[in-house]
Amino acid sequence: MTLEPEAVADLGPDRRRALFDRDAGVDAVRGDVRDILDRVRDEGDVALRELAREFDDVDVGNLDVTDQTERAYDELDDDLRDAIDEAVANVREFHDAQRPDDWRKEFQGRKLGRRFRPLERVGVYAPGGTATYPSSVIMGVVPAKVAGVDHVAVATPPAKPMNPTTLAAAHAAGADRVYAVGGAQAIGALTFGTETVNRVQLVVGPGNKYVAAAKAEVQGDVEIDFIAGPSELLVVADDTAEPDFVAADVLAQAEHDPNSSVVVVTDDADTADALCTAIEDRTTDADREDTIRECLGSDASGVLVARSMSEAVLFAEEYAAEHLSIVADDDESLLDRIDSAGSVFLGPYTPVAAGDYATGTNHVLPTNGKAKVTGGLSVDTFMRATTVQRLDRDALDDIRDTVERLAETEGLPAHAESIRARFEDEP
Repeated sequence: MTLEPEAVADLGPDRRRALFDRDAGVDAVRGDVRDILDRVRDEGDVALRELAREFDDVDVGNLDVTDQTERAYDELDDDLRDAIDEAVANVREFHDAQRPDDWRKEFQGRKLGRRFRPLERVGVYAPGGTATYPSSVIMGVVPAKVAGVDHVAVATPPAKPMNPTTLAAAHAAGADRVYAVGGAQAIGALTFGTETVNRVQLVVGPGNKYVAAAKAEVQGDVEIDFIAGPSELLVVADDTAEPDFVAADVLAQAEHDPNSSVVVVTDDADTADALCTAIEDRTTDADREDTIRECLGSDASGVLVARSMSEAVLFAEEYAAEHLSIVADDDESLLDRIDSAGSVFLGPYTPVAAGDYATGTNHVLPTNGKAKVTGGLSVDTFMRATTVQRLDRDALDDIRDTVERLAETEGLPAHAESIRARFEDEP
């Protein structure tokens, strides 16, 4: 891997496609995932145990491991337990501020409003695989509990023994059930239910391409948050950016996955050169050097030079990053010009890793440009809104002609008659 600055203006169609079409690899595995989902639907717990042996190389005894969570929390190292508790508290505080209030308002005699109620049962997927993600447990469970969800289940890949940090995080966050089930089969179990796993109304959380494909397949049988691909970072930087800080953020993102996307765009050529040097210096002897080099060496990553900050802003808006870091003297004004991003990190002392764990914002975010149409996980994800209306006779009379005319235009005379019926006593 040798990073070299590229000019945004010189990016050809193939290069732009590599940067903007960040495919999670979902379509390639959907056939295999359908087979897994069919097995789970038809065979329940038997399929979950067989698939655990096949994919996780684990013989699962109890699929429900909820009784292990409190013990794992109590036995955790004090410093790690304190870190989990602080992360949970910060995430809860931020999401508490999102709770919507029911409201009613009078509109020319029509008393209209909205009320908000939580879902009853949701499932949170917490990845395993090459790393342990207690933070994903926290980010999924806490906003659901803040919303008032009665039953929050966590599914996480089985292991012998189960990872105590993940179990402890589930306890601290307030999960009601924890299941040792991973991959596409976990999404199937939460969607269809099995002898052990309770069926839910909504499944949320990140995962690999098999998890993403499973979520795509079960839409309609269950609600999902969104189909998330590999993690992404876009940094918009000017000549005030500290190259070593930006390089550190680049590596933090690249160590996730060889398929992650990491892009830096700056309007200053000297800054671009300095960034490439700093990234190479930090990559050498990094703990996850092989993963970092594979990620940064892919066509989905790069250091780009824009002709102006306006061009950088246009690039950022088109990119619609999962994580957007703005390190520039006028970061607030740049942010005002960018509408599409999952989560934004402003200034030199706001690394993405802070939001991943402890600022309180949610790190379950849309990828692959989906930030153009949706936001990340929030309290709203776990609630439903109902409109409420009350009209007296005068208020209905005010809109009577409008309703009758539109109903008759649409060929629905009974709609119009339902209005007239209330005024039949008039001369």
